[in-house]
Amino acid sequence: MYAVVGCSECSNLWIIEGRSETTQCPRCGSRKAYEKRKKFVETDDADHARDVRASMLANRQGEGDAFARLDSFGDLEGDVANGVVDDEEYLEESGLDVDEVEAAGDRDPRGSARSGSKKEIVERALEELERPSEDEVVEYAGEHGVSAEYVGDALEKLARRGEVSESRGRYRRL
Repeated sequence: MYAVVGCSECSNLWIIEGRSETTQCPRCGSRKAYEKRKKFVETDDADHARDVRASMLANRQGEGDAFARLDSFGDLEGDVANGVVDDEEYLEESGLDVDEVEAAGDRDPRGSARSGSKKEIVERALEELERPSEDEVVEYAGEHGVSAEYVGDALEKLARRGEVSESRGRYRRL
């Protein structure tokens, strides 16, 4: 059972499913016994209750005539369910190759397994190279698109944090 009810405090309209002893207005929070709430309609059909509430709200705003030309909620839900376009159809109609899009979704967005963030590349150089100099780290990172300036800054920060040590121009992870 569904009921379209109103609040005497703030004039809010809402739908209650079932029957409880008390109801609380979702807008202002006033609580009243179910029997004391103004019920505009009681029905077993949820769509009918939604239609009545929507009609009442439209009339409050002076749009009752426009609302009367609309389909019911049940009809609208049916239209939406029947009119949904699946992903494949959408992509095809957009001129995209569905297989290409699926293949792109399967690829690692970071590229090859040797890539990563600039910081990860610098850290990986320190792990893979045995006590590298700054120049060796710059060369390694440069092969992965990381600038020499970034490498210098990153090595300095890692040393300040105590993650690497530098001795006589050579670096190692701690």
